[in-house]
Amino acid sequence: MNKLLSGLVAAAVVATGSTAALAEDPPAFAWSFNIGATTDYVFRGVSQTSEDPAIFGGADVTYGMFYAGVWASGLDFGDVPGTSRNVASLEVDVYGGIKPVIGPVTFDLGVIGYIYPSARDAAAEFDYVEIKGGASGAIIPMLPKLTLGGVVYYSPEYTARQGQVITAEATAGYELPGIWKFAPTVSGLVGASYGDVGDGFIAANGKDEYFYWNVGLTLAVEKFSFDFRYHDTDISNTNGFCTGSVFQCDERFVFTGKFTY
Repeated sequence: MNKLLSGLVAAAVVATGSTAALAEDPPAFAWSFNIGATTDYVFRGVSQTSEDPAIFGGADVTYGMFYAGVWASGLDFGDVPGTSRNVASLEVDVYGGIKPVIGPVTFDLGVIGYIYPSARDAAAEFDYVEIKGGASGAIIPMLPKLTLGGVVYYSPEYTARQGQVITAEATAGYELPGIWKFAPTVSGLVGASYGDVGDGFIAANGKDEYFYWNVGLTLAVEKFSFDFRYHDTDISNTNGFCTGSVFQCDERFVFTGKFTY
């Protein structure tokens, strides 16, 4: 793990120096915000809303290669046993980092804090932090509309005190010819989370790792996007783990609409 983190730091230093040397214009501040709704908030293959709809929104600011932002969504983690009070009903993510660019590749080195305000989690703290390092870009000259990417996340203490967890994801997206006013893109993701059941890792239902994936179509028109996506995982449904009242991880189709300004 120390080698991984050292490598990310080294890449950041090299990329920062290379980008600064190539810069011709001084950086400028830019900002945006987004708001949307989804039929099911799925995070790494697992429903965070008991398969119910959710409203979300966020804001971002950039200055050259530096970025920071905040994003929030409604949740449904079920009720505290014997009460009608929800275990957690809100997630707020705060993040920041740098995105240096070298040739066709954009690197992303940053930190994400996941916060659950007013969560009733005295027995298992939900708040946690992840370090991320990734890269993406159209790296195949013969396929300029194909974007490939990869990212690794590391948490020294994952949510609900599940110990150290590493998550790796690979992504691909391809821009299709326009349809009327829409710009369609097909994309997919394959990810895996690795922990240790001996340290309390429960996300994989008895195993030290689990895999998840999704594939879908996004239609963009002006400042709106409409995403149709299929999600699934390889988590065992033993004892109804994936089809219980919370944290469903079986296959599902999700629709998401978003407005970005």
